[in-house]
Amino acid sequence: MTDTLRNILDAAARGVFPAPDGGTTVVAQPSVRDAGVLAFTGHSVVFTDEDPAWVRRTLASADCDALAATMHARFLTAFMERTGRRTDTIDVMTVADPLPDGPPLALEEVGDPGHPRVVSARSRRDDVRVWTADGGVLVLGRGVAGRLEAAVEVAEEARHRGLGRRLALAARQLAGGEPVWAQISPGNARSLRAFQAAGYRPVGSEALFLRG
Repeated sequence: MTDTLRNILDAAARGVFPAPDGGTTVVAQPSVRDAGVLAFTGHSVVFTDEDPAWVRRTLASADCDALAATMHARFLTAFMERTGRRTDTIDVMTVADPLPDGPPLALEEVGDPGHPRVVSARSRRDDVRVWTADGGVLVLGRGVAGRLEAAVEVAEEARHRGLGRRLALAARQLAGGEPVWAQISPGNARSLRAFQAAGYRPVGSEALFLRG
């Protein structure tokens, strides 16, 4: 069976990764919205509807360590110029197994909030659901290849109380039996610590290309 991006992500959520052979797998975009690059240990995945031969030629011309080529600025810039897309940052890609119990954190689901985190989520995800807690926001939605993605926001006055960790944990408890993914900027050490404390495992890095 031909690999799809969803197959690769589902396997990674189970701890099964592409062979660390230094190679790059090119697969079709899962949707018009989503294109980008995933880097696992010793192997990368480029998901795009562009010609795979163009991808490989461009990677070969990056003039850097082959293992770093897919996340090299030259390749990412060429990708943006070729597709007319934009990207924000290279994120740490994390995943956690679902938990069976409902969240002990008091959450209130809201219908149409205007929180900036929610607005951003709806530009990148489908089926977005939003909950608020005292000082925080939890967002769940269908992102890349339909995977379930979580994002949290904690107000400045509510920080240093473990709320980010509890919101990330609540996402696992609201997941309905499937893995939960979270993409986090490497520089956001506070958020990385919160998600790792809630049981999320780093599995790779991700550069998502968005339509302009």
